[in-house]
Amino acid sequence: MPCRVAVLIPCFNEEVAIPRVVAAFRAALPEAAIHAYDNNSTDGTVQAARAAGALIGTETLQGKGHVVSRMFADVDADIYVLVDGDDTYDATAAPAMIALLRERRLDMVTAIRVSEARAAYRRGHRAGNTLLTGLVAHLFGARVTDMLSGYRVFSRRFVKSFPALSAGFETETELTVHALQLALPTGEIPAPYRERPAGSASKLHTVSDGLRILKLILMLVKDERPLPFFSLCGVAFFLAGLGLGIPVVLEFWRTGLVPRLPTAIVAAALVALSFLSFACGLILDSVGRGRREMKRLIYLSLPPPC
Repeated sequence: MPCRVAVLIPCFNEEVAIPRVVAAFRAALPEAAIHAYDNNSTDGTVQAARAAGALIGTETLQGKGHVVSRMFADVDADIYVLVDGDDTYDATAAPAMIALLRERRLDMVTAIRVSEARAAYRRGHRAGNTLLTGLVAHLFGARVTDMLSGYRVFSRRFVKSFPALSAGFETETELTVHALQLALPTGEIPAPYRERPAGSASKLHTVSDGLRILKLILMLVKDERPLPFFSLCGVAFFLAGLGLGIPVVLEFWRTGLVPRLPTAIVAAALVALSFLSFACGLILDSVGRGRREMKRLIYLSLPPPC
C-alpha cells in the first residue's frame, strides 16, 4: 500500500502567497494531497487556494492553534507536512524531510530556518526564538534548535496522539514539548527561509506572541513537571515565611512577647503553604505520570511511519 502524504497549510488573508505555496508543494510532492485550511480570511484566499488546486477546509475559531487542531482531526494520511501559507518556506526541502522521517522511523522532522535576509527573519523574532528555544531545551530536553519553526513533517501516530490545546502561534511550542515529554524520535534539517512576498503582511507580533508562548511554557511546566514547579513555589513560600518569622521568633525569645502578631500569622501561613505546595507537587506528579502513560499508550496503538 503506497504511503499517503498530506500537506497541511493554515492560512489567513494569504491571497497573494497561497497560490505560490500550493504550486510549489504540488511540484515538490506530486503524490501529496494539498489541504489549505482558511481561518476567517477577508480577502480572496479561499478562491486563490481552490484555483491553485488545493483541497479547502475551514476553521471558524480564530488562531493558528485552532486551525492545526482541526487539520489534524480532519485529514487522514500516513505522513503530514505542516507549513505556513505565507510562502516563506522552501517546498524543495520537503522530500528530504520526508525521506529522513521514513529512513530513521522518526515522528517529527523540523526545518531549521536558514536566512541571511533581515526582513525575512527579523532580529526581534530571532532573539525571542533563541531565548524561548533555550528555555524549553533546559526544561524538557536539549533536542531542539528552532522551536518556533512553522515547517514540520509528522508521522501519523504523532498527529493522532497530539492533544492540540493551544489557540494561536504558541502551537509550535506545544508540538515541541509533546515530542520531548514523550521522548519521541525527532530530527532536524536546515532549510532556506525567505521574505514574504510583496503585498503579504506578517501576523506574528514579537512581544505579545512571545509573552503568550512564555505563558504556555509555564503552564506546560506546571502540567508536565509539577513536582519541580510546586517545589520551587514551596521553597519561595518557605523562604518568605522565614524572612518574616525569624525576627518575630527572636523578639519572643528575648522578651517572651509577640508584638507583631499579624506578621507572625502571615509567616506561619507562608510556611504552611510551602509544605502544602510540596504535597500538591507530589500528588500532581503522580497524576501527570498517569497522563503521560495514557498518551504513550495512545501513541503506541498507532502504526509507525510507513
